[in-house]
Amino acid sequence: MSAILNEVLQANQRYATGFGEKGKLAMPPARHFAVLTCMDARLDPAKFAGLAEGDAHVIRNAGGRASEDALRSLVISYKLLGTREWFVVHHTDCGMETFNNATMRGLLARSLKTASLTAAGWADTGPGPGSNEGEFIEWLTIADRTQSVVDDVQRIRRHPLVLPEIPIYGFIYDVKTGRLVEVPKATEAGRTRQAVESPSSAA
Repeated sequence: MSAILNEVLQANQRYATGFGEKGKLAMPPARHFAVLTCMDARLDPAKFAGLAEGDAHVIRNAGGRASEDALRSLVISYKLLGTREWFVVHHTDCGMETFNNATMRGLLARSLKTASLTAAGWADTGPGPGSNEGEFIEWLTIADRTQSVVDDVQRIRRHPLVLPEIPIYGFIYDVKTGRLVEVPKATEAGRTRQAVESPSSAA
Protein backbone atom coordinates (compact mmCIF):
# COMPACT_ATOMS: atom_id res chain seq x y z
CA MET A 1 0.00 0.00 0.00
CA SER A 2 1.38 3.42 -0.94
CA ALA A 3 1.93 6.01 1.77
CA ILE A 4 -0.62 8.34 0.19
CA LEU A 5 -3.27 5.61 -0.03
CA ASN A 6 -2.68 4.71 3.61
CA GLU A 7 -2.94 8.35 4.71
CA VAL A 8 -6.20 8.83 2.80
CA LEU A 9 -7.77 5.68 4.27
CA GLN A 10 -6.73 6.60 7.79
CA ALA A 11 -8.12 10.11 7.37
CA ASN A 12 -11.37 8.68 6.06
CA GLN A 13 -11.64 6.35 9.02
CA ARG A 14 -11.31 9.29 11.41
CA TYR A 15 -13.83 11.31 9.42
CA ALA A 16 -16.38 8.49 9.26
CA THR A 17 -16.11 7.93 13.01
CA GLY A 18 -17.56 11.39 13.65
CA PHE A 19 -19.91 11.47 10.66
CA GLY A 20 -23.06 11.51 12.80
CA GLU A 21 -26.06 13.43 11.45
CA LYS A 22 -24.37 14.19 8.11
CA GLY A 23 -25.75 10.89 6.89
CA LYS A 24 -29.19 12.50 6.88
CA LEU A 25 -28.30 15.38 4.57
CA ALA A 26 -30.66 15.83 1.61
CA MET A 27 -29.43 15.48 -1.98
CA PRO A 28 -30.33 19.06 -3.06
CA PRO A 29 -27.85 21.65 -1.74
CA ALA A 30 -29.33 23.47 1.23
CA ARG A 31 -28.14 26.94 0.18
CA HIS A 32 -29.26 26.52 -3.44
CA PHE A 33 -26.15 27.71 -5.26
CA ALA A 34 -23.29 26.25 -7.28
CA VAL A 35 -19.64 27.21 -7.68
CA LEU A 36 -17.56 26.52 -10.79
CA THR A 37 -13.87 26.84 -9.95
CA CYS A 38 -10.38 25.53 -10.61
CA MET A 39 -8.96 22.22 -9.40
CA ASP A 40 -5.87 24.02 -8.02
CA ALA A 41 -5.01 22.51 -4.63
CA ARG A 42 -4.61 25.97 -3.07
CA LEU A 43 -8.32 26.70 -3.49
CA ASP A 44 -10.68 25.38 -0.82
CA PRO A 45 -14.21 26.45 -1.77
CA ALA A 46 -15.56 25.20 1.54
CA LYS A 47 -13.37 27.75 3.29
CA PHE A 48 -13.37 30.70 0.88
CA ALA A 49 -17.16 30.49 0.45
CA GLY A 50 -18.07 29.35 3.96
CA LEU A 51 -19.51 25.97 3.01
CA ALA A 52 -20.38 22.94 5.08
CA GLU A 53 -21.35 19.53 3.73
CA GLY A 54 -24.69 19.73 1.99
CA ASP A 55 -24.58 23.50 1.39
CA ALA A 56 -23.74 23.91 -2.30
CA HIS A 57 -22.54 22.22 -5.47
CA VAL A 58 -18.85 22.67 -6.27
CA ILE A 59 -17.78 21.89 -9.84
CA ARG A 60 -14.03 21.82 -10.49
CA ASN A 61 -11.79 21.48 -13.52
CA ALA A 62 -8.47 22.84 -14.74
CA GLY A 63 -8.96 26.62 -14.79
CA GLY A 64 -12.58 26.57 -13.62
CA ARG A 65 -13.64 26.86 -17.26
CA ALA A 66 -17.18 26.63 -18.66
CA SER A 67 -16.46 23.42 -20.54
CA GLU A 68 -19.16 21.14 -21.92
CA ASP A 69 -18.90 18.94 -18.84
CA ALA A 70 -19.09 21.93 -16.48
CA LEU A 71 -22.24 23.08 -18.28
CA ARG A 72 -23.66 19.57 -18.02
CA SER A 73 -23.16 19.69 -14.26
CA LEU A 74 -24.62 23.19 -13.91
CA VAL A 75 -27.74 22.27 -15.88
CA ILE A 76 -28.25 19.18 -13.70
CA SER A 77 -27.61 21.33 -10.62
CA TYR A 78 -30.50 23.61 -11.56
CA LYS A 79 -32.88 21.30 -13.38
CA LEU A 80 -32.87 18.40 -10.93
CA LEU A 81 -31.42 19.76 -7.70
CA GLY A 82 -32.73 23.31 -7.51
CA THR A 83 -29.73 25.64 -7.41
CA ARG A 84 -30.76 29.21 -8.15
CA GLU A 85 -27.48 31.17 -8.30
CA TRP A 86 -24.09 30.32 -9.81
CA PHE A 87 -20.54 31.56 -9.19
CA VAL A 88 -17.64 31.32 -11.65
CA VAL A 89 -14.35 31.63 -9.75
CA HIS A 90 -10.94 31.73 -11.46
CA HIS A 91 -7.76 32.61 -9.54
CA THR A 92 -4.39 34.33 -9.60
CA ASP A 93 -1.22 32.39 -10.43
CA CYS A 94 -3.21 29.78 -12.37
CA GLY A 95 -1.25 27.06 -14.13
CA MET A 96 -3.58 27.39 -17.11
CA GLU A 97 -1.91 30.75 -17.83
CA THR A 98 1.51 29.11 -18.31
CA PHE A 99 0.88 27.28 -21.60
CA ASN A 100 -1.34 27.20 -24.67
CA ASN A 101 -2.81 24.51 -26.89
CA ALA A 102 0.34 24.22 -29.00
CA THR A 103 2.53 23.84 -25.91
CA MET A 104 0.42 21.07 -24.41
CA ARG A 105 0.05 19.22 -27.69
CA GLY A 106 3.78 19.39 -28.33
CA LEU A 107 4.64 18.11 -24.86
CA LEU A 108 2.25 15.18 -25.16
CA ALA A 109 3.50 14.34 -28.65
CA ARG A 110 7.02 13.93 -27.25
CA SER A 111 6.34 12.20 -23.93
CA LEU A 112 3.48 11.22 -21.60
CA LYS A 113 5.68 11.61 -18.52
CA THR A 114 5.32 14.64 -16.24
CA ALA A 115 6.86 17.80 -17.71
CA SER A 116 8.86 20.42 -15.78
CA LEU A 117 8.38 24.18 -15.70
CA THR A 118 11.74 25.83 -16.41
CA ALA A 119 12.82 29.43 -16.85
CA ALA A 120 12.24 28.95 -20.58
CA GLY A 121 8.80 27.39 -20.14
CA TRP A 122 7.48 23.84 -20.00
CA ALA A 123 9.88 21.09 -21.04
CA ASP A 124 9.76 17.31 -21.24
CA THR A 125 12.32 15.68 -18.97
CA GLY A 126 10.99 12.13 -19.25
CA PRO A 127 11.38 9.70 -22.14
CA GLY A 128 8.92 9.01 -24.93
CA PRO A 129 6.94 7.76 -26.59
CA GLY A 130 4.29 10.42 -26.71
CA SER A 131 0.93 10.61 -28.44
CA ASN A 132 -0.76 13.00 -30.87
CA GLU A 133 -4.15 12.50 -29.19
CA GLY A 134 -3.67 15.89 -27.54
CA GLU A 135 -4.28 17.48 -30.94
CA PHE A 136 -7.97 16.64 -30.61
CA ILE A 137 -8.51 18.30 -27.24
CA GLU A 138 -9.28 21.99 -26.64
CA TRP A 139 -7.27 22.60 -23.47
CA LEU A 140 -9.11 25.84 -22.53
CA THR A 141 -5.97 27.67 -21.47
CA ILE A 142 -6.05 31.23 -20.15
CA ALA A 143 -4.36 34.16 -21.90
CA ASP A 144 -6.16 36.93 -19.98
CA ARG A 145 -7.40 36.04 -16.50
CA THR A 146 -10.09 38.70 -16.22
CA GLN A 147 -11.36 38.11 -19.74
CA SER A 148 -11.53 34.37 -19.14
CA VAL A 149 -14.00 34.95 -16.30
CA VAL A 150 -16.09 37.20 -18.54
CA ASP A 151 -15.97 34.66 -21.38
CA ASP A 152 -17.06 31.79 -19.16
CA VAL A 153 -19.92 33.73 -17.60
CA GLN A 154 -21.07 34.82 -21.05
CA ARG A 155 -20.91 31.27 -22.37
CA ILE A 156 -23.05 30.00 -19.50
CA ARG A 157 -25.46 32.94 -19.80
CA ARG A 158 -26.01 32.31 -23.53
CA HIS A 159 -26.40 28.56 -23.31
CA PRO A 160 -29.86 27.47 -24.53
CA LEU A 161 -30.32 25.13 -21.55
CA VAL A 162 -29.69 27.86 -18.96
CA LEU A 163 -32.71 29.83 -17.83
CA PRO A 164 -32.31 33.63 -17.98
CA GLU A 165 -33.47 34.11 -14.38
CA ILE A 166 -30.38 32.39 -12.91
CA PRO A 167 -27.87 35.07 -11.80
CA ILE A 168 -24.24 34.22 -12.57
CA TYR A 169 -21.43 35.99 -10.71
CA GLY A 170 -17.79 36.27 -11.80
CA PHE A 171 -14.86 36.39 -9.37
CA ILE A 172 -11.10 35.93 -9.15
CA TYR A 173 -9.69 34.29 -6.04
CA ASP A 174 -6.39 35.78 -4.89
CA VAL A 175 -4.14 32.92 -3.79
CA LYS A 176 -1.93 35.37 -1.84
CA THR A 177 -4.70 36.89 0.30
CA GLY A 178 -7.60 34.41 0.19
CA ARG A 179 -9.95 37.14 -1.03
CA LEU A 180 -12.60 36.87 -3.73
CA VAL A 181 -12.36 39.84 -6.10
CA GLU A 182 -15.40 40.52 -8.24
CA VAL A 183 -15.06 40.92 -12.00
CA PRO A 184 -17.79 43.54 -12.60
CA LYS A 185 -17.99 42.96 -16.35
CA ALA A 186 -18.55 39.25 -15.75
CA THR A 187 -21.23 39.80 -13.12
CA GLU A 188 -22.92 42.30 -15.43
CA ALA A 189 -22.90 39.70 -18.21
CA GLY A 190 -24.40 37.21 -15.79
CA ARG A 191 -27.29 39.37 -14.65
CA THR A 192 -30.72 37.82 -14.95
CA ARG A 193 -32.57 38.38 -18.18
CA GLN A 194 -36.33 38.48 -18.51
CA ALA A 195 -37.49 35.27 -20.10
CA VAL A 196 -38.70 35.69 -23.66
CA GLU A 197 -42.25 34.50 -24.02
CA SER A 198 -42.43 31.62 -26.45
CA PRO A 199 -45.11 31.59 -29.16
CA SER A 200 -46.68 28.51 -27.63
CA SER A 201 -47.21 30.33 -24.32
CA ALA A 202 -48.71 33.45 -25.82
CA ALA A 203 -52.45 33.71 -25.20
